[in-house]
Amino acid sequence: MMNSRLLACCLLVLAVVPAYGQRWQIGTDQRHIVWRPGADLPHEDCVEMTGETTSLVLRWGVDERGAFCEERSLVFPLLRTVPNDTHASLVFRMATDIPSLLSVDGFALQSETVEQVRFDGVMEVRSAWRTGRSKLGLVSDYASEPAVTMTRTIFPSRTLPLTCERYVLRNGSPNRTRTIYIPEYMQTFETDPAKGVEGSYVLRTDISGSGRFEVAPGDSVVFDAVFQAYRKGENPRRPDVAAELAARRAFIREDIGHSLVLETPDSVLNTAFHFSKLRAAESIIRTRGGYMHAPGGEVFYAAVWTNDQCEYVIPFFPFLGYATANKSAINTFRHYARFMNAGYRPLPSSIIAEGTDIWNGAGDRGDAAMCANGAARYALARADRTEAEELWPFVEWCLEYCRRNRTADGVVASDSDELEGRFPVGRTNLATSSLYYDALLSAAALGREIGVKPSQTNAYLRQARELAAAIERFFGRDVAGYHAYRYSEINDKLRAWICMPLVVGLSERREGTVAALLGPELRTEDGLLTEQGDSVFWDRSTLHALRGIFRAGYADKAGDFLHRFTARRLTGDHVPYFIEAWPEGSGSMRQLSAESGLYCRIFTEGLFGIRPTGFRSFEMTPSLPAAWDRAALRHIRAFGSDFALEIERVASDRLRVTLRRQDKNPQIHILKSGMTLRISLK
Repeated sequence: MMNSRLLACCLLVLAVVPAYGQRWQIGTDQRHIVWRPGADLPHEDCVEMTGETTSLVLRWGVDERGAFCEERSLVFPLLRTVPNDTHASLVFRMATDIPSLLSVDGFALQSETVEQVRFDGVMEVRSAWRTGRSKLGLVSDYASEPAVTMTRTIFPSRTLPLTCERYVLRNGSPNRTRTIYIPEYMQTFETDPAKGVEGSYVLRTDISGSGRFEVAPGDSVVFDAVFQAYRKGENPRRPDVAAELAARRAFIREDIGHSLVLETPDSVLNTAFHFSKLRAAESIIRTRGGYMHAPGGEVFYAAVWTNDQCEYVIPFFPFLGYATANKSAINTFRHYARFMNAGYRPLPSSIIAEGTDIWNGAGDRGDAAMCANGAARYALARADRTEAEELWPFVEWCLEYCRRNRTADGVVASDSDELEGRFPVGRTNLATSSLYYDALLSAAALGREIGVKPSQTNAYLRQARELAAAIERFFGRDVAGYHAYRYSEINDKLRAWICMPLVVGLSERREGTVAALLGPELRTEDGLLTEQGDSVFWDRSTLHALRGIFRAGYADKAGDFLHRFTARRLTGDHVPYFIEAWPEGSGSMRQLSAESGLYCRIFTEGLFGIRPTGFRSFEMTPSLPAAWDRAALRHIRAFGSDFALEIERVASDRLRVTLRRQDKNPQIHILKSGMTLRISLK
């Protein structure tokens, strides 16, 4: 039976191990994690895995007896429910206990002991099972040795609306043949037709590979369970589960594993970076409105946002070079460009329901600044002239919108910010003006690349200088004893988002701002509190802050914080991805995917200090924590190239940067820590 606490597993993930406790071990390849249960039972967690037409939030646990339990939350973004809004994906939870349907030598499987749980983007659980003694008929009297070992492999299809579970049963007896019975099994549910945009939907579970098998010692038998959904009247799919598993593993190995490879002396960071690439890239839904990157979390699919997509994750995609991700990026901006208007009315915060509707319930959140920032950075790093020329009118419109919405103090006004009123904000906020400043710089560089008149690009640079001065005058304040920033004109407490000037390269108050971010008022073992004196945290602000602290030149302070924060998310109790927030989402700490893109940007833009300046050029301000002697990023796919960057410490204040490209002589630069290189790939 399923442990009833499993239904609330994600509410408990902070409670089991002490702060920074390590439950999971990092694999030697730094691309998987492993947990071998011992005295640390019971344990419960949840993890999300996503394909192009489905997502699986797997709630799982190992109880105090060592038995595995699971509940599958199956999400089907293309099967829309009523009302067809942001949250209208068909979601159905199934706790079908597949092992309870099996028989070995005429006995039910009993007394499971989980030996290992392994995750590499696919969940693999290995356990041993016993059966009752022959003819005794006593439920509590089990065979002295395991009858079979079971390996379950759980994953979503890459392209089909279904989740697969592959079961391998191995005869563990040294000298006895086992008779293993796998039943024919099919289960269906039909949803209420009044609650579906297209009527009733069918949820179906099947077992394939059924039969009676005589399994010799050491041999094994394989069968599969498939969980799917489809419109009533359609035929169920009969997938080749082996091929589905191979496709999932090929995606992880080739599209993710062979691109943008981080190498540092810290295995925790290397492994988390790999997982973050995976989570950021896997969560892209093939909708009627084209490819759409999905935040996820059982609620956010077949829709795009100006913050999660345009600002957070899309500027990362060219560095990874995953074709589907880049398709989702340009598709997102095309959707938003539909809402340009001559009256300069606000953009919607979200385009939902496969592109057929919008959400703007928080008013203008600074959405135009988010879009301009993300579109200009993406276009430069993507280095596709045709796409850049298509995006240029949208970038221009967003910048003009921001210019028209400046206050008398020279900063940008908006109705709210990306927290949408969860915390008080005035007519202005530091994040929106910071993003607008950065967008002006990127737009000037992009305009030069595509032949925009110098008068226009120079005007953007002048506006950026004026805005930087306005940000200092209006937001620059001593708050809680720190020479830092107020977040808005009504705030007298520290906010995590005061990191934004550091993120965009404004350094006048960097010392005080770094001290404020890392001080006791904001810093916790779960990252930064949103506001001084509160208990709420959002990973996205911590991830921004870490990027900003690196960029400001405080690699040692950033490195220590980064390691501890990463270890908690990767090897603690709720793994392996970064989360949305707490207690947002009823405390479930949803593993939203754009946060993983933000994690990767800590390295590309923070540690390595890369800022695009052209289709084939970038600035680089590298830094290394004092304890490191090296770091490298290999197979960077941005700027129309495939190249590697290596940083090595050659003296206490000197770094050597080597740029490598196939069939090219390496570029080698020696520079002082904190200096900026200008790199050309022409």
